[in-house]
This record gives sequence, structure tokens and C-alpha cells, in this order.
Amino acid sequence: MYTSSNQPGMFMQNVIIIGATSAIAQETARCYAAEGAALFLVARSAEKLDALAADLRIRGQGRVETMVCDLLDFSRHAEIVDKAWGIFGRVDAVLIAHGTLGDQKRCEEDYAEAEKEYRSNFLSVVSLCTPIANRLEKQGRGTLAVISSVAGMRGRQSNYIYGSAKGAKSLYLQGLRNRMHHKGVKVVSILPGFVDTPMTAGFKKNGLYATAADVGAGIHKAMKKGREVVFLP
Repeated sequence: MYTSSNQPGMFMQNVIIIGATSAIAQETARCYAAEGAALFLVARSAEKLDALAADLRIRGQGRVETMVCDLLDFSRHAEIVDKAWGIFGRVDAVLIAHGTLGDQKRCEEDYAEAEKEYRSNFLSVVSLCTPIANRLEKQGRGTLAVISSVAGMRGRQSNYIYGSAKGAKSLYLQGLRNRMHHKGVKVVSILPGFVDTPMTAGFKKNGLYATAADVGAGIHKAMKKGREVVFLP
């Protein structure tokens, strides 16, 4: 366990962020770094991960550890959990932030493309949440937050493959939250709306789009408060 140098005698938070190099996750990580949290960051790109870690070390006083992992390699998910708990001993909060926005038309024409979306946006989350939730339950405390989407609330012609994957994720999190309710573990469902990120770079922007910084700050606040379901913005 690590103590924050700017808050003598207080334990700093140990936080895992999976999909850490996404625009929203980076902003959430910066909020935690500013508090002096110790961070364990997981992402696919070693170059982006190193750049983020260097930035966070400058911003905060906490420890920053990294792990390069393709999150579609389900066989490595237990390794992520084992390594994080091995480093920290105790984990206070976990954010799962990875996902993809596939081409709806291609998904309609080729099941393999649709399956990729379900693996990325739903099944990989179940694979990660299973060992994470079990660890938090055994620990008897902690917060698990997962980014889903308002797209999962209704089947729309324009993105029903993506939306149904997100909807399945949100329903899964609802059940997991009920399971964890009496175990001292908070499960937070994050449902962003329109956010200006590289994922939406090809979309025409309007006043409904929030910035990644605003959404990241909202996630950080929701995780600290242990909110159940959060719509952002």
C-alpha cells in the first residue's frame, strides 16, 4: 500500500484503467493522477501507453505502471488482474474503457465483422469483469466502472450491431451490480452520449457533442461517489 506524499497518513487510491489510451480514459486517468493515485494502465499500443504514463508521472505524485495487451486476447485477461493485484496488493477502483465503433453496413453483410463488434464491446468485458469482480468481492471493497453507451438503450437502424453489444453490456452490468450490492463493491455503468473523440472523428459535430475532458471528469466523479448509472453529458 502506498501513502500520498501530499496527504500524510492517508492511503492513496490504487486504480486500474483498461483501454487506458482511449481519449476518455486518458482524461479520467489525469483526474486520478492529480489526486496522487497509483495507476496501472493497460492498452494495446506500447507507444501510446508510454506517452500517457510519462504525462501522468509529471502531473501526479503516484506510481504509474503499464501493461501492453491486446484486449481481444481473452487468454491474457487473468494475467492483467494477477499483475495489478500483485503490484498493489489492494485495488480500490477499476475502469474498463475499451471498445470499437465498427461499420454497420459491413456487419450486416458479414457475420465475422458483427462478431468482432460483439467480442470487442461485450464479450471481452465479461471476460475481464469475471476475475476483477471476484477479486473485488474477496477484497470486500472497491469500485468497478465500465463505459457502455446510450446507443444500447434502443435498436437503431444506423448502428444496431454496436448498440446491441452495448445494450448487452449494460444489462450484464445491472446484474453484476445486484450481485455485488451486499459485498461492499460498487458497479458503475457509464453511458456517454455524443463525445468528440478520435472514434467519432468522421462524424459531423454539433452542440450535442461533449469533450473527452468533460466526460473523463464526470467518470472520475461518478467512480468516487459510487454512482450506479451515469449519463454523460
